Order: sequence, then C-alpha cells, then structure tokens
Amino acid sequence: MIALRVLVAVGLIVSAVIHFDLAPGFQRAAPAGIGGGNLFRIQAVVAVLAALYVLIRGSRPAYAVAAVVALSALAAVILYRYVQVPAIGPIPSMYEPVWYAKKTLTAAAEAVAGVLAVVGYLILHRRHNSR
Repeated sequence: MIALRVLVAVGLIVSAVIHFDLAPGFQRAAPAGIGGGNLFRIQAVVAVLAALYVLIRGSRPAYAVAAVVALSALAAVILYRYVQVPAIGPIPSMYEPVWYAKKTLTAAAEAVAGVLAVVGYLILHRRHNSR
C-alpha cells in the first residue's frame, strides 16, 4: 500500500507545483478580489497538505481527503476550460478555453491522484468491513 500512497502524493504534489508556478499570471489577470493567483496558491497548499496526510497516515480519511482535493481541482480545470463561469463575488471568472502542457499535466496528475485515492479508500474500506 505504500506505493499507492506515494503515487497519490506525487499526483497531488505535481498539481501543487504547477499551481504555484502559474499563480502569478492568474493574479495579474484579475488583481481585484481574491484573484485567481491566490486561489491557485490556496489549492496548492491544500494539495501539499493532503499529500502529506496520505503519506503519513494512509488511512481511509486521508485517502478521502486526497480524493476530494484531487478530484475537485480536476473538476475546476475542466469546468473553467469548457464553461465561462462569471465572477462570483470576489472570485474572478477564470475561463480559459485552451489546453496547454502545464494545464494538461496538472489535469492528468489530479485525475490519477483522485482515482488512486478512491482505490486506496475502497481497499481499506473492504479490509475494515471484512473484519
């Protein structure tokens, strides 16, 4: 199971690194309110924390947190790629109707981390129920 924990953590860390890298450009695009860059930084910190949690604990709650973080980030990437969501209060519209290398890599990393986190959760859930 350690390999599964590491793979989930790697996917989350890849997402975090890319979000930290892209954050300054998204903040400049909408500097008012919270800003896209700050949202990217928040997502990156949450992904790092989820990665550490799953690495250290490897429990059902850790896998659940990792799955929620990874899959919600993936959902946001896909949503803002295909839907022009308007600004919601201080949260800017982050519509970006293109795929590029970093965006594709982060989406793939989030998908892999999310699916593997669900698998880890289900494995532990079955073990727990079979006792």
